[in-house]
Amino acid sequence: MTDEGGARTGLRARLDGPVLTVWAKHDWDSEGWLPLWRHMEDSAAVAGRLWDEWLPVGVRKLVADVLPEGETDARRLAVWLAGVHDLGKATPAFACQVESLAQTMRDHGLEMRSQSAMGTDRRLAPHGLAGQLLLAEWLEERHGWPARQTGQFAGVLGGHHGVPPEHGQINALDNRPELLRTPGPSRDLWRRVQEELLEACAEEFGVRERLSDWRVVKLPQSVQVLLTALVIVSDWIASNPDLFPYFPQDVPRTSEERINAAWLGLNLPGPWRPEELAENTKELFASRFELPPGAKVRPVQEAAIEMARTMDEPGLMVIEAPMGEGKTEAALAAAEILAARSGAGGVFFALPTMATGSAMFPRLLDWLERLPAEDGARHSVLLAHSKAALNEDFADLMRSSGRVAAVDIDAPRADSRRPSDGARASAPAELVAHAWLRGRKKAMLSSFVAGTIDQLLFAGLKSRHLALRHLAVAGKVVVIDEAHAYDTYMSVYLDRVLSWLGAYRVPVVVLSATLPSGRRRELAEAYAGKATQDTAVAFDAVAEAGGYPLLTAVTPGGAPVMRHPAASGRTVDVELERLEDDLDILADRLETELAGGGCVLIVRNTVRRVLDTAAVLRKRFGDANVTVAHSCFIDVDRAAKDADLLWRFGPPGKAEGRPEGAHIVVASQVAEQSIDVDFDLLVTDLAPVDLLLQRMGRLHRHLRGGEGQTDRPERLRTARCLVTGVDWTGEVPVPVRGSVAVYGAYALLRSAAALLPHLDGGNDGPRRPVRLPGDISPLVQRAYADGTDGPAGWAEALEAARARFEEHRADQAERARTFRLDAAARPGRPLFGWVAAGVGDADDTTVGKAQVRDSRESLEVVVVQRRADGTLATVPWLEPDRKGRVLAGLDLPTDQVPATLAARTAASCGLRLPIQFSYADVMDRAIAELEELYLPAWQVKDSHWLAGQLILPLDEDCQTRLAGFSLRYSKSDGLEVTRA
Repeated sequence: MTDEGGARTGLRARLDGPVLTVWAKHDWDSEGWLPLWRHMEDSAAVAGRLWDEWLPVGVRKLVADVLPEGETDARRLAVWLAGVHDLGKATPAFACQVESLAQTMRDHGLEMRSQSAMGTDRRLAPHGLAGQLLLAEWLEERHGWPARQTGQFAGVLGGHHGVPPEHGQINALDNRPELLRTPGPSRDLWRRVQEELLEACAEEFGVRERLSDWRVVKLPQSVQVLLTALVIVSDWIASNPDLFPYFPQDVPRTSEERINAAWLGLNLPGPWRPEELAENTKELFASRFELPPGAKVRPVQEAAIEMARTMDEPGLMVIEAPMGEGKTEAALAAAEILAARSGAGGVFFALPTMATGSAMFPRLLDWLERLPAEDGARHSVLLAHSKAALNEDFADLMRSSGRVAAVDIDAPRADSRRPSDGARASAPAELVAHAWLRGRKKAMLSSFVAGTIDQLLFAGLKSRHLALRHLAVAGKVVVIDEAHAYDTYMSVYLDRVLSWLGAYRVPVVVLSATLPSGRRRELAEAYAGKATQDTAVAFDAVAEAGGYPLLTAVTPGGAPVMRHPAASGRTVDVELERLEDDLDILADRLETELAGGGCVLIVRNTVRRVLDTAAVLRKRFGDANVTVAHSCFIDVDRAAKDADLLWRFGPPGKAEGRPEGAHIVVASQVAEQSIDVDFDLLVTDLAPVDLLLQRMGRLHRHLRGGEGQTDRPERLRTARCLVTGVDWTGEVPVPVRGSVAVYGAYALLRSAAALLPHLDGGNDGPRRPVRLPGDISPLVQRAYADGTDGPAGWAEALEAARARFEEHRADQAERARTFRLDAAARPGRPLFGWVAAGVGDADDTTVGKAQVRDSRESLEVVVVQRRADGTLATVPWLEPDRKGRVLAGLDLPTDQVPATLAARTAASCGLRLPIQFSYADVMDRAIAELEELYLPAWQVKDSHWLAGQLILPLDEDCQTRLAGFSLRYSKSDGLEVTRA
């Protein structure tokens, strides 16, 4: 047993005797096992390969910068810590778990009690913590390190299972030395074995002569986190028996042959390595983006590129520019430059919702296809949200990803990768959704990610394996879109994450069309650190800046700088008008406005108002001329709605189905974010002013027939916005209840006050239109400035609303701080207790997102149809897929796992039930009723699409009852809920 594993090379050549019997891995099915020395060497070898071939340059540099010999020291440290990470398995508390292996160790003098005799006491000595204490002891006793210095290094061992230990746990194990070494005659042998492993690793991994210099190093907590994450990844890879077979299954071979076979089998794509660009901005945009004929690079885009190239070092850049100004392209172009300057190995594009994340993913892929790449380059990509597997673009990439397993390095291989001579190529890199980079803990380690903002906010949430999330973002350029869309609760997390990104020197690009100036300063200070005496004036200027468009840049610890590029040159004057909140009045008005045809967007603040409005308008204009869009559609219908809106109302040249006659789209807030649609007339419920401006961005968004908009109906060639959802008759406007429930009265009244000069005129003259983009920043700043700006007659109502708002905001901030990660502590302070009192695991499920969003828990169901004979099927209105396969009416047998196509199709019909089902008593009743349709055959491992899902069956009329409510679903209107 002690000599298995081939020739005595590497670590094995430095060890002999009882130490060879210490085990690390065991498989109960095959009785295969792995000695500890073997796993230590495997882990160290993996860490070396990850450092050389996978870790982004910027991450390596961050570690190297704090060590005396730079990169050489950094690599040695990472490999050594990976090598010794499981040292705690050389203890009786761990070794007693497999009796046959424990007995072999006893036979060689390493005495220990049985697992049952040791009882629950052994839980005080998890092997990570045990290894931490043993390493710290060795550094103190054998190398003269001060006790206060050891924790920052040894803590990597304690945290390699996802949670750094707390001081109480350390003290508890300190007081139970018998868990680390069995008292009596074998105690000294246990110590000798542990020290033999440490001495061998120090020699083998080249750190013995470095320990004296490292004794005075103060590792920043950011570096400790990255080293911990690298050790976790190394351990996970080295623990995969498909890559590193156990004894005796493994064939005799050298350590080098073993790691080579595993690394080839893993086939992990390396990081992106962009080069600093020589092209001018026009050439860069022409080569990276599919621009329409005659398109020019806009001033904002020019300024973003110039700032990315000239800022002192890559840092935070905030781009504030109007809707439709090409901020996404500016961000991606800037990201390429910032990545080349910083050594970032990828990009994470964070968006507000799953829908916007899914819409961004193909744009990210298109950009990646246009990037220059070395021959043979491969990039890992990810769509990061809980429904990603249902996205066709991402699913295609996943299907092409092979199995991870070790390969025979001597056998001939058909390598799909192109040979590389190191030259940059015109052919794009291969894009892969790598099989190993899947699951909630590893997926974000992919190089290029589009996903929800939640995935970024999770980096500020105390949770298990948080170090992996930090490694994932530390190696990328982070782009945060729609920065105005995040409330106080989310902002508490976002600001803390930005502080850590600053500590990692991660380039960040923040995008917004409507950012309050106070929030601009908060973002800059969160990233760079609070203003000092030297930087206070510059930060004050950021908070006071009123120019628009505006670019703000700041480096960690630096002073912000600003640029004021010109707008693109095109302005849109939007005439505002009050409209009484009456559906018949609305229908009458639209009959007049649409007499010559035209496309109208009506945005309501609640789904109920969307459906009520659509019902009245269909009676006037016909079903075919009214389209509904809101959040209460099944996933597949929601995606089809977005695609249909783009096909009919998108930009000229791309939208092929724009209606010839009159057409009305009645939508909820889904129409205000990240969708390039263009309407002739806008009707909107009163909303916070930044969101109203976003909605106005869908009005006359593109030129149709030149500056005169001559391709639009004559009556609608002037952009007009009718503001409703308010009782305008009193001295103080009264928003409808649904709007107050969504946004609060204070934000709505401040919005109305800011818009008064455009609704009524002012002291200086008649009513004037909202001029886009020129009025965007002044309106936003006025609506969000401190104080209660508004007419004198509104003062009492505004003050009362403000008091409620401040109370709510304080409550949000306080609740968010409960699980928020602390800021990075001083260099040298260990990570002990880093995620103490955390939430456990964090993920992008409904429950997971509730940890970083201040929203009620919601119920998500899979919608199917129950036929008259009681059998289940996929819903009947689904269109065939890309391959022409029928998806509607597929059988869903209840006594076995449904066919893969049917199961995946059913899963694509997920639906989040509306707020009525979020109240505790209703939710409990709904869950109880839904669980009556519990199908054991669908809960097995092979049923990953449907296992654990709540199934909502509709009858053949697409209706059902649930928890005292009547539910009706239609492809045109989505879900309608009424009290039964």
